[in-house]
Amino acid sequence: MTSQEYWQYWWKYFNTIIAPSILATLRMLTASMVLAFIFGFALAIILVIYGPKGLRPNKRIYGAVDFLVNTIRSFPIIILIVAMSPLTRLIVGTTIGEKAAIIPLTIAATPFLAKIIENSLNEVDKQLIEAARSFGASDWQIITRVMVKEAVPGIVAGTTLSAISFLSATTLAGAVGAGGIGAVALNYGYQSFNNTILYTSVFILFIMVQVIQSLGNWLYKKIL
Repeated sequence: MTSQEYWQYWWKYFNTIIAPSILATLRMLTASMVLAFIFGFALAIILVIYGPKGLRPNKRIYGAVDFLVNTIRSFPIIILIVAMSPLTRLIVGTTIGEKAAIIPLTIAATPFLAKIIENSLNEVDKQLIEAARSFGASDWQIITRVMVKEAVPGIVAGTTLSAISFLSATTLAGAVGAGGIGAVALNYGYQSFNNTILYTSVFILFIMVQVIQSLGNWLYKKIL
């Protein structure tokens, strides 16, 4: 095979198989991370308010939410995807495809982000919180105007780490029919003994990780 024939062969696979899988991966990752951030932020607020050193300590509420978060975090993502297939089918009508993968990916990422956000909020200087309280600030004002404002850099760094971690999770989801670049690498590359597709997919994942990390670093520096 000549060099020109090789690149024509490569472009055919890239255009018809790899490029659509990149878009599918980005859609899965973006949707699951946005939803997980929303739900994770809500859980983190509950943990911060009712935690042992929180604004309104409550062992029962904190214990229940913390147990739920830690329980979900303990499941490997591939097991969670399979175990949640009945719920996924109930919500989206199928267990195959990128829409189906968003449900378990969101549920897996939510407690991960909740703990990251909780830790970032708890690292805020307690003197700032006490100063805000002395001026008559409500719990919600303390959280939104003091804790969140101070914790934003840590939240950005943690969210960036989460996005990179769950990019790899989308490749695991691809192994059970979710599609995306992971499924292409496995089905068209590894299982078909096609090193061109396999290593192209690996290189694309590497580029995606670098882009996510660079965006996270840029945003982190912008905020500081």
